[in-house]
Amino acid sequence: MKPNQSKFMALWRISILALFLLFLQLSASSTLDNFIKCVSLNSDLSTLPLSNTVFFTSNNSSFISVLQSSAQNLRYLFPSSPKPEFIFTPLDDSHVQAAVICSKQLGIHLRFRSGGHDYEGLSYVSGIETPFAVVDLANLRSVSVDIAHNTAWIQAGATIGEVYYRISQKSRVHGFPAGLCTTLGIGGHITGGAYGSMMRKYGLAADNVVDARIVDVNGRILDRAGMGEDLFWAIRGGGGASFGIILWWKIKLVPVPATVTVFTVSKTLEQGATKLLYRWQQLVDKLDENLFIRVLIQPVSITTNQNITERTISTSYQALFLGGSNRLLQVMLKSFPELGLTRKDCVEMSWIESVVYISTSYPSGTPSEVLLQGKTTSKAAFKAKSDFVRNPIPETGLEGFWARFLEEDTPLTIWTPYGGMMSRIPESAIPFPHRKGIIFMIQYLSLWFDGEQSTERHVNWIRKLYDYMTPYVSKYPREAYVNYRDLDLGKINKKNNTSLMEASVWGSKYFKNNFKRLVCVKTKVDPGNFFRHEQSIPPLPHKV
Repeated sequence: MKPNQSKFMALWRISILALFLLFLQLSASSTLDNFIKCVSLNSDLSTLPLSNTVFFTSNNSSFISVLQSSAQNLRYLFPSSPKPEFIFTPLDDSHVQAAVICSKQLGIHLRFRSGGHDYEGLSYVSGIETPFAVVDLANLRSVSVDIAHNTAWIQAGATIGEVYYRISQKSRVHGFPAGLCTTLGIGGHITGGAYGSMMRKYGLAADNVVDARIVDVNGRILDRAGMGEDLFWAIRGGGGASFGIILWWKIKLVPVPATVTVFTVSKTLEQGATKLLYRWQQLVDKLDENLFIRVLIQPVSITTNQNITERTISTSYQALFLGGSNRLLQVMLKSFPELGLTRKDCVEMSWIESVVYISTSYPSGTPSEVLLQGKTTSKAAFKAKSDFVRNPIPETGLEGFWARFLEEDTPLTIWTPYGGMMSRIPESAIPFPHRKGIIFMIQYLSLWFDGEQSTERHVNWIRKLYDYMTPYVSKYPREAYVNYRDLDLGKINKKNNTSLMEASVWGSKYFKNNFKRLVCVKTKVDPGNFFRHEQSIPPLPHKV
């Protein structure tokens, strides 16, 4: 090829690429313009007119900050991750209705988020649907507490920390049994079940929901009476983003003492952590249901007598007791004397203060007003998995676990106790099935801060650890917690095309036999599979 011809061909390729990029920009702009017009026509704009401040595209200087504002997992904010065509932050319930109506009309795939804590980023990233848009409910965060009737209506965009704080403003002796991470968005949190430090006394957050308002596939706002008991059953624990968009939850408040007691006692391997953890497994589900003791396990560095720094394992027993320290010490002396709890370990405080204490995100003595911050300030790239344990893991199994745990840079595992009310609620009461017979749940985490290049190494480590734990955890199925979303369990591989056999692989792990009923509900309320993501509940095929 002659030099002039070569230069011409290069310029031609650049021009074609430039035209293609311009087409994409114009196409995105046209899509958004049509969406805005449609939303305006289908919303109640009498009190809250739409403005440019609720729509964000990649051309907007605020786009990245809005996208990252509540996204918890940095792994899905890397440059290589797919980005939404635009983000819509509605100001009113009618805007959400319109978003559903208009996305159907215009063929736009929606992802929607209330808190952005989906472990696999499914509320703000799509690996199979492009283009897509995000509906972010962060502006819809009203909390209305009715102490006289022991209830509260809470909007989907509120965080669980905000809910706790608003309850405490009205009463020192009322609470709600939801999550320990206070920046969780309440909309998606309850759709997976939602457990916390009062679960052994009162069950899950989803067990304590008495009504809800959702936008269905036809853009209607339905309460419990309007949606019917099947759909109301499905949205309380059946996983987020399969049946509609949650706008409000009506929750039942629970009584809490004016004074509760907390403690944290840590033991390293050198201090007998292995034997102590084995003992914890034998009794934790049988303790007084007012007592919740979870274990946080992570590597730490210690200095030996020879002034040598070594890496070991720390097990921290963190507890909430619904009562005073005198009673707690009696319970511990009788049930778990091996921990060696003393009076100086015990700290009495109000329930709302215990929320801040147990969250572990804040320094000791942080005032409860911190719960109004809403958005999380600490983020990392991470991969997570979960397991449920029905029989104590022997000491030899724990020792193998420690060896593998020390191979990773920044691992964390949290062991959460069951028993009490969790054992008394039937598996079919709501879609969350992990009930009687469970001793504790395990959450595994690998966190890293060195960018995308090390992702494969960290993900491979946690997969190997998960494989190692196979003999020690639940079987047939190996159960998993849907709020600790794990795409390793299976996912949709083609756009809007999920076979029931594929979905049952992860569906049986998350929901056990309840998966079949969830599929039936999905088929009834969303047969076209409009609400979908990589692990959503599929409808039955039309021919079935």
